[in-house]
Amino acid sequence: MNDSERQSLESRISKLETGYSKVQYQDKTYGVSKRIFNKGKSVKVFAEELGGTDFISFNYYSTLSKNPLKPCEMPEIKVLHFLENYLYEE
Repeated sequence: MNDSERQSLESRISKLETGYSKVQYQDKTYGVSKRIFNKGKSVKVFAEELGGTDFISFNYYSTLSKNPLKPCEMPEIKVLHFLENYLYEE
């Protein structure tokens, strides 16, 4: 992951509200829980499709690691697609 990709990823993660919020993703509503740990150096996100079965789950570690994004039991591409495409409900 290069610096530009990392900055874009961090920007999208930071735009998710800490605590609980709702977003739109693929024309469905997701309840999103975002928790911050270690003085902001790690983030846990769990997004669940409301009224459905889909979910997105990942951890993000703000370190010098080559890949600070750690999806939980799903392909990384699924998490990246969610982060690039979610919208806040209006």
